[in-house]
Amino acid sequence: MRETADVRVIHVDDEPDFADTVADLLEREDDGFTVETATSASQGLNQLADHDVDCIVSDYDMPDQNGIEFLETVRETAPDLPFILFTGKGSEEVAGDAISAGVTDYLRKERGTDQYTVLANRVRNAVERYRAEHARERQRKASETTQEGISILDEDGDFIYVNQAYAELYGYDPEELLGEHWELIYPDDEVEFGRTEILPTVAQEGVWSGETNGRRADGTTFPEDHRVVQTDSGELICSVRDLSAEQALRIERTRFGTLVETLSDPVYVLDETGRFEYVNDALVEMVGYDRGTILGETPALIKSDQAIERAETHLGRLLSSDGPDTVQFTIEIQPEDGPPIPCEDHMGILPYRGDCFEGSVGILRDITEREERERELKQRNQRLDEFASVVSHDLRNPLNVAVGGIDLARSEWDSEHLERAERALDRMEALIEDLLTLARGDETVTELEPVDLAEITEQCWANVETMDATLVADSDCRIYADANRLKQMGENLVHNAIEHGGDDVTVTVGEFDGGFYIEDDGPGIPEDEHDDVFAVGYSTSDGGTGFGLSIVERIVEAHNWELCITDGSDGGARFEVTGVEFVSE
Repeated sequence: MRETADVRVIHVDDEPDFADTVADLLEREDDGFTVETATSASQGLNQLADHDVDCIVSDYDMPDQNGIEFLETVRETAPDLPFILFTGKGSEEVAGDAISAGVTDYLRKERGTDQYTVLANRVRNAVERYRAEHARERQRKASETTQEGISILDEDGDFIYVNQAYAELYGYDPEELLGEHWELIYPDDEVEFGRTEILPTVAQEGVWSGETNGRRADGTTFPEDHRVVQTDSGELICSVRDLSAEQALRIERTRFGTLVETLSDPVYVLDETGRFEYVNDALVEMVGYDRGTILGETPALIKSDQAIERAETHLGRLLSSDGPDTVQFTIEIQPEDGPPIPCEDHMGILPYRGDCFEGSVGILRDITEREERERELKQRNQRLDEFASVVSHDLRNPLNVAVGGIDLARSEWDSEHLERAERALDRMEALIEDLLTLARGDETVTELEPVDLAEITEQCWANVETMDATLVADSDCRIYADANRLKQMGENLVHNAIEHGGDDVTVTVGEFDGGFYIEDDGPGIPEDEHDDVFAVGYSTSDGGTGFGLSIVERIVEAHNWELCITDGSDGGARFEVTGVEFVSE
């Protein structure tokens, strides 16, 4: 067995000499490293399949598959394996794509050998975190297993092992079950089901899982989550879990009219006095208290005074004669140990019995990750605004000086050189405008408002030099969108239609099931260029900046919509946007 200090690394780089150099330097930095090299993503995948690997270090620019595509392939079979992107292409776009694909770390190649000390430290730290997490996962699974009822049957169906939890479920001592046949603990109909369904399935597929009804020693029955696995020697390993509480909750949900779709989220029931009457395992795990400690207590055990006051306000809404059936609000849950957990609380009331209030039921949803994403998006948008402000100020000022200088020079001396310079400056102005729009186009939309599609299209039309072109606004729908960003998107698509379709082109805006479209009757876009037109800088027009459709794509992505190009009704280009939420009238 390999010592825990030893780390096996695969370094993937399409330059063999560099790959070998990195391997030697890493092994010199840490004598616990064993570094294998690969010169392509496919070779790296083969090594990953054939060897026990602790970490992958990969370049970005490689043939066949780049580093991000290689990472995505690795994540399909090894979702947690440390993967460090070690690349000379250090753009924010590459870093962002790497983070989205689940990269563990990201390091730019630099000159000198000091960087290999940094790389070795990052590899070692990533591997140690990876191993620690897996150790914790194994411990957790082992703990869960010991809490379940476990038994082993020999080939005749007799018990040869039962743990304490298994015997207690059926009301026996373990010694009382040893040597007995499994039929002892099941009613007749379940015995028949076991013989005709469970055992044949296990014999053919090696495993069966589902719900059955067990019989206790006193003759009462209970629902159980049941799993049977066959070993190579023909023995059967059975694990069972009592579903009585969960089944009772299902019945209560139906009776109360507050059906909870899943028990994966924390669930609680408060009685008419406002004390915990029921909590599921997920809530117990979240707050860290024993179930016995929670039951009978008020929510003050896990909620702040402010959270309780908010919950009581919403409960009052539920109890009012014209109140809603359920309410949703945010609170913080305070575990026994650790920081507060931000949650959504989905609350409903239990039905009245006569004129008596029976209590309430709630489902908690941890929104820690969502709030963290929102904070990251806010910070990212702030950085983009700062970048846009710097570009706008530091580039426009000298540009304006140059334009003014040309005007002054023309008053003293006329030359075609001045005209060329002025055209170049006009193009620089257009590029600056599109660059700023492109930068802001990465900002994720977080606040949406109802927007009239036809009205916004007419505003776009008024802001573009449309010559003799015709607009047909064939829509009366309203959608949720950022009005300013949607207007920019519409202006770019209208400008694109006129630029490529001619002065007399007809532009049509309409809706369809799931989205809306903007199309023209111009020459259209060849199918093999559909992906190219969204590339930054791509343009078939001498005067175009090549950013217009890239901006359109960024705005669509910022709304979490999807965009595709098809042929228009009259042979032109049709841009379809789907994933749109319509405003219901």
